[in-house]
Amino acid sequence: MDFVVDAIKKEYKPGTRIKLIHMSDDIHPIPDGMLGTVDHVDDMGTVHVNWDNGRYLGVVLDEDEIEVVS
Repeated sequence: MDFVVDAIKKEYKPGTRIKLIHMSDDIHPIPDGMLGTVDHVDDMGTVHVNWDNGRYLGVVLDEDEIEVVS
């Protein structure tokens, strides 16, 4: 599992800009298409994001879909 988390940390470094494709399981999901900036990836592989709408919420890659933007 550590190698998976290491790969996630390598791809989603702090400051990386991302776009949410879809968030599947949150009571108040971030809207599809929202942009954000990666804050950090924790040891469970959750990508914590400062979203452009002012929210701070983690993304679970097994459940949610994001992509890196330039």
